[in-house]
Amino acid sequence: MLPFAITYHLVPLYLPIFWPLDSFESLYTALTVTAENDLHMYTHVVVYHGIRQQNRNDIKNGSILRLTTSPYQTAVQLHERIQSSSMDAKLEALKDLANASRDITFAQEFINLDGISLLTQMVESGTDFGDLLSFTLTAFVELMDHGIVSWDTFSVAFIKKIAGYVNKSAMDIAVLQRSLAILESMVLNSQDLYHKVAQEITIANKSFFSNVSHIHTYTIAVINALFLKAPEEKRQDMAHILAQKQLRSIILSNVIRSPTPINDEMAHQLYVLQVLTFNLLEDRMMTKMDPQDQAQRDIIFELRRIAFDVECEPNNGGSTEKRKSMYTRDYKKLGFINHVNPAVDFTQIPPGMLALDNMLYLARHHQDAYIRIVLENSSREDKHECPFGRSSIELTKMLCEILKVGELPSENCHDFHPMFFTHDRSFEEFFCICIQLLNKTWKEMRATSEDFNKVMQVVREQIMRALTLKPNSLDQFKSRLQNLSYTEILKIRQSERMNQEDFQSRPILELREKIQPEIMELIKQQRLNRLCEGTCFRKISSRRRQDKFWYCRLSPNHKVLHYGDLEESPQGEVPHDSLQDKLPVADIKAVITGKDCPHMKEKGALKQNKEVLELAFSVLYESDEYLNFIAPDKHEVSQQLLPLVVFTVLTFYFGDFFFFFFFLSFFSALLPF
Repeated sequence: MLPFAITYHLVPLYLPIFWPLDSFESLYTALTVTAENDLHMYTHVVVYHGIRQQNRNDIKNGSILRLTTSPYQTAVQLHERIQSSSMDAKLEALKDLANASRDITFAQEFINLDGISLLTQMVESGTDFGDLLSFTLTAFVELMDHGIVSWDTFSVAFIKKIAGYVNKSAMDIAVLQRSLAILESMVLNSQDLYHKVAQEITIANKSFFSNVSHIHTYTIAVINALFLKAPEEKRQDMAHILAQKQLRSIILSNVIRSPTPINDEMAHQLYVLQVLTFNLLEDRMMTKMDPQDQAQRDIIFELRRIAFDVECEPNNGGSTEKRKSMYTRDYKKLGFINHVNPAVDFTQIPPGMLALDNMLYLARHHQDAYIRIVLENSSREDKHECPFGRSSIELTKMLCEILKVGELPSENCHDFHPMFFTHDRSFEEFFCICIQLLNKTWKEMRATSEDFNKVMQVVREQIMRALTLKPNSLDQFKSRLQNLSYTEILKIRQSERMNQEDFQSRPILELREKIQPEIMELIKQQRLNRLCEGTCFRKISSRRRQDKFWYCRLSPNHKVLHYGDLEESPQGEVPHDSLQDKLPVADIKAVITGKDCPHMKEKGALKQNKEVLELAFSVLYESDEYLNFIAPDKHEVSQQLLPLVVFTVLTFYFGDFFFFFFFLSFFSALLPF
């Protein structure tokens, strides 16, 4: 490693290297001589990627280098400066450290100097407050985010100190934000630390929820991390705590219904919380009913008692045959498939016992609606009755599919529903609304038992269309369903069908054929322009972070991919000359997608879900060097990945001249009119 380096503040020094790099010593000598000759221009020292023995072979002839202080020297200086007795000098040093720690080369050197231990000792001492503590925690977060040091190495005293900052009712916002980020990483990266953090954090404490809007994302992220790592019994306890009216009100008023718009990260965290909460239903959903279990059979007896206002007859109340006949008659009216032993109906998984739980909830908490549904159908002709038992079982299964109960949260999904945060038994209430909808739709369709599956398809469409409107409450959801009657669904379907048929009419087809060449040319140019504009991607990290981004775009001459890190998500296009790194298209060896991508193999189970795999792709440009991407959405995959695949293949086989023609011709065939 170079022991020093120099950069120029007014006139930066750039050294084009046109000679063969036969040895590391030749590079060292050349840079040293040049630096000594121009030493009078030295004005400023900055941190930059150091040239090391391990990476010197990456430097190509013609590369432009910038001289700066070596990471090792900078790490040594900052290690000394942050221990200064002067508060002002110490603060400036911590600011520089927080900034420099984003670079992995510097981070490695600082960690080798036992820098992490020094920072934890400073936190544990409790002598620093305000900005001093804030920048100390910022530097710690940045250093740990590189994944060099294991999270299991930290003491209980350090965890208690960080948790103490979170539990305090009044705390500096920057300190609180960093503390929450540290706790989230501890929980996600160490099962042992999960138990220690869980002992120190009290979610039921109102002070855990800050009144500052941009802290809420970090708070919900910590809750999700605890939820994800908790044993099953602990998850149930957490769910009961979060369902309490006081905490639900805080999330509703301070987050969901706040005047401040919900950003993508906050929406994602709410979506994850929603998924993890509903996943608690998986155990009941996958539990078969035991027909010999008397406690479970008693639930069915209670459904019969509430519906028909009867008590269980004593043993001497008539003959056994008479009682069996009465039970069979009533179970048929309740709509069970097995009239003799309805318990058999709940041996199907999914939905298992969850369907029986929903039916009992409806009978107890919405008794009038329950009795009305049962009596209405028991008074109809057999072929027109809507079987309540069978409907409840199939509806519960459908709702579990819609809400994806049992599936892990998607890494890029923001699809949360505010109405599920308005009630402590939101799934059960959701079922109660939908079972009444099913009964209403059955009547509107004048359905018979043979139409059961058709009715379920219409009900599914009604529910999905209402959910798409993102109702703010369960009452609003119910109101939206009222406007989606079977007649309205038929009108919507007819309208959509007419629109599709219009595009297949002869005049439209003739017009399409006439303008298609011009449109296809526009599409070709748009695809190339889109690659040249580039896309901002999230930095792949062990934690979800808002402040980690990088950008990749194609050069105007279509020969080079430019890419580099960004401090924040850009508002517009990033100039290609401002991106530090570049990759010639001719050097690309392959484009890999899905589960074969290196970054998909390295990540845990949370990353390994179908949606993320569809968004992942990697560019191989050396024998073992990759650029790893996770597209923001499927639209970006079609805009970025497919052009890149064609780009690579055609350049490899036909060269730059033929590439341009074949690229446009091939890619136009992939796109619909």
